[in-house]
Amino acid sequence: MLEVLKVIILGIVEGITEWLPISSTGHMILVDEFMKLNVSAEFMEMFLVVIQLGAILAVVVLYFPKLWPFCSPGNGWIKKDTWALWFRVLAAVLPAAVVGIPFDDVLDEMFYNPWTVAVTLIVYGVLFIVVENHNRGRRPRVDSLEDITWPLAIGIGLFQVLSLIPGTSRSGATILGGILLGASRGVAAEFSFFLGIPVMFGASLLKIIKFGFAFTAAELSLLIVGMAVAFLVSILAIRFLMGYIRKNDFKPFGYYRIVLGVLVLLYFIFMK
Repeated sequence: MLEVLKVIILGIVEGITEWLPISSTGHMILVDEFMKLNVSAEFMEMFLVVIQLGAILAVVVLYFPKLWPFCSPGNGWIKKDTWALWFRVLAAVLPAAVVGIPFDDVLDEMFYNPWTVAVTLIVYGVLFIVVENHNRGRRPRVDSLEDITWPLAIGIGLFQVLSLIPGTSRSGATILGGILLGASRGVAAEFSFFLGIPVMFGASLLKIIKFGFAFTAAELSLLIVGMAVAFLVSILAIRFLMGYIRKNDFKPFGYYRIVLGVLVLLYFIFMK
């Protein structure tokens, strides 16, 4: 029962942090430092990635009308704008796939630790503040998903490569990149959500294959509970974020990242 409670907490953390630009993987690594699940290291490595499937299903549910590329026969069967958006999403995924798939083990070995998380939390927190100050008073060139061009999509995809380092935040890197390249906060956030669909499915499949599908009944139960909690919390987090950015900028998230990063550094310098 205690392990289930820990998984519920991890699901809540995942659901909140996956969509806010504050790094879900970073937070999950940090939570794991203080609240260890009684599972193997191999299962935990897989769990921290696959639990994100619950979060991504929230995007599919909330944005299904925008994501589903087919319509009624009377309207021509297909939605051309939706297909165009999907092709741009897939193009934006390629840079991270090209780097992430062959170097997955190397990246985990080099960067999957609290020190890296702390530094990247601080660095990208500062960048959020700098970018928002730089863009103050400027009108974005792209105000709708339909206006996303191939160069903009690929440019955001290149920013997504940065998120392969834990603590960066996939949503943070892509939203920051989108804003820098001329997209509005809302468009950058939604495109970031859609990018997460193939990225997280691909990353989860890769981790499950590496784990070997060798789940015990207890492990499978923990994974399902974590994904379910992440799904429910993600729906609330996405709705909050989209409502928040209509009237506010991302600087508070930048300050949060800096404070958390400093606290983590101090903890591991003086307490470990």
